[in-house]
Amino acid sequence: MAETARSSSLKILLTLLAVTLGLVGCSTTKPAAKKTTPATSVATTPKPIAPTARTETAARVMLGIDVLEADGFAAVRGKRLGLLTHPAGVNRQGLSTVEVLRRAPGVKLVALYAGEHGVYGDLPAEKKYPDQIDPRTGLMVYSLYSGVAYKGKSFKASPAQLKDIDALVVDLQDIGTRSYTFTSAMKLAVEACFENGKEVIILDRPNPLGGLKVDGPPLDAAWMSYVGAFRVPYVHGLTMGELARLVRDARAPEGIDVSEAQRAAGKLTIIPMRGWNRAMRWSETGLNWVPTSAGIQDFAAVQGYPMTGLGTYLGGFRSGVGNQHIFRGVSHKIATRDVLEKELRALNLAGVQFRVISVPNAKTGQPAVGLYAEITDYDAWRPTELGFQLMRLACKLEPKNPFTNAKPGEQNGFIRHMGSEAFMRALQRDGARIDLDFWFKQWREQARLYQEKSRRYWLYP
Repeated sequence: MAETARSSSLKILLTLLAVTLGLVGCSTTKPAAKKTTPATSVATTPKPIAPTARTETAARVMLGIDVLEADGFAAVRGKRLGLLTHPAGVNRQGLSTVEVLRRAPGVKLVALYAGEHGVYGDLPAEKKYPDQIDPRTGLMVYSLYSGVAYKGKSFKASPAQLKDIDALVVDLQDIGTRSYTFTSAMKLAVEACFENGKEVIILDRPNPLGGLKVDGPPLDAAWMSYVGAFRVPYVHGLTMGELARLVRDARAPEGIDVSEAQRAAGKLTIIPMRGWNRAMRWSETGLNWVPTSAGIQDFAAVQGYPMTGLGTYLGGFRSGVGNQHIFRGVSHKIATRDVLEKELRALNLAGVQFRVISVPNAKTGQPAVGLYAEITDYDAWRPTELGFQLMRLACKLEPKNPFTNAKPGEQNGFIRHMGSEAFMRALQRDGARIDLDFWFKQWREQARLYQEKSRRYWLYP
């Protein structure tokens, strides 16, 4: 869409704000019908911790799987279960949920399901794989990342994959950023189960960035995909269980695409955590981080993903220092470290400073030196701001605008991840002269409205 003046941008702002007031866009082309949506079943009432928990670093959070076990597995007893999980699906002692359910009295785990990276996280990003027998457990692993479409949707479970279960248990650790695909796997799983009369049981987990961090552009409806299944800000502030409530209540494309009869009959049970509140970030939970993918090895990478992921998608910026500090280190293929250091420090980003670090490079044997983005004030920190500044700097540092010069497929992939076609066109048009403050102000207002609307899905104070 062409943008030629600030007035055009203001029109877009008004349109997007209108969308956000509907929780960033739950719409349908059919006349609205009277809703008969049943209430989501929440198996256990969360027990909030005191607001002073920010200083109680030894606080122990009970995950959904821990609560399920503490309650004697009441929500799953006597049911043939499928489990959608990955390596980070563990209890607070670090034992895999696969093993917890296999050993549980009165519980019958009959199948495993997996999204991107596979059930054991040993597959590279975007690697498709078929259904297969798991050599560790002897259970069938049904691939929800085979690339085979069911009803026109890739990554959606088919009736054949669900026929042997009564309920699908979902235990997936998210990182709080929209383009990470485990929330998409959950959404399509809920849709498929509701279509096939299967219960969905969500074992909830913390949003590692906390439930109060919301930042970045919401997603245009036209660009929804597996790396953007929710029309929420790029950093969304919800847990997996809260997103499941949103999915169940909202109409497509934001929510599940099922008939009203299927929605009314569908059963969604959420096993919430105990001891978690929205102000808590991962480092305050007392839990050990288990890598959710090869690039997200620790909480530092979780924080770095929204900081540099988008900013290194196109153009000459790269994340990491040597082969370490993925998503936290910043370098550029043309600019020297001195030039880059001067440019980044001149940004004066809220809550962020840059320091030079040196790490051994396992590939070359020589030390690698680079800039590390350090969060100095978590409350002031805006997770996506650095990434958008990197986009502007890429236009300044490179001889050609990389967002105009990129191939059409690369441009489209960038918009699907980032979310806003209007911003992309402005970046292509204005390059290094783009008015980022205008866009940041717009997105912060949208985030505020989104947080007000999304409260209806909160499970935790």
